[in-house]
Amino acid sequence: MSVRERYEADLSELNRKIVELGTFAQNALDRSLKALENHDIEDSLLIMDEDIKANRIEEEINDQAILLIAKQQPVATDLRRVIAAIKIAADLERIADFAVNIAKSTIRIGNDPFVKPIENIHQMHLQTSTMIELVLEAFMEEDVVKAKRIAELDDKVDSLYGQTIQELLSISANSPDKLPQITQLSFICRYLERAADHVTNISENIFYLVKGTRYELNK
Repeated sequence: MSVRERYEADLSELNRKIVELGTFAQNALDRSLKALENHDIEDSLLIMDEDIKANRIEEEINDQAILLIAKQQPVATDLRRVIAAIKIAADLERIADFAVNIAKSTIRIGNDPFVKPIENIHQMHLQTSTMIELVLEAFMEEDVVKAKRIAELDDKVDSLYGQTIQELLSISANSPDKLPQITQLSFICRYLERAADHVTNISENIFYLVKGTRYELNK
């Protein structure tokens, strides 16, 4: 195997690990929302315990990226691919962390009935999960058109976030006894909004990878 072939094989493995981490983060987020909807304390605890896997994959990506830079001394697009992998891995690991945070809020809410239907939270989650799936495709295909669509979906998450927070604040004004749960639901909205922002960060890194220029898609 030539030096270039070895490099391409190592880079393919790096990309595979990015997809593995992204799939893990998406699955953790999906499970955390399902646990919230079902008041499932047991699965919330499992989500917290399993987060160590996301940390391990991110470390593997970073270690492999550093080795690639040290051994191959890549330049131009090749170097951007490695740098983008490190940045994307960090964003994906943070998304997995937000799934853990949602699981913790679910435990704090316990079995108490929701103060309002959580349809908006459900919609925020669906949008964010779709964004993760789309951005992983964009990354593997180096497709800036798909990456740009992420910003449009993020706008929907932001709109739902603002609307839901306003509704929760209105309820807290009339039902101060519900404040503990309202606080946790507000946190969950924030975690989903931030997760969507991290997906947008990934799409910006895809632009950097393909175009060699940084674009702010989250203005």
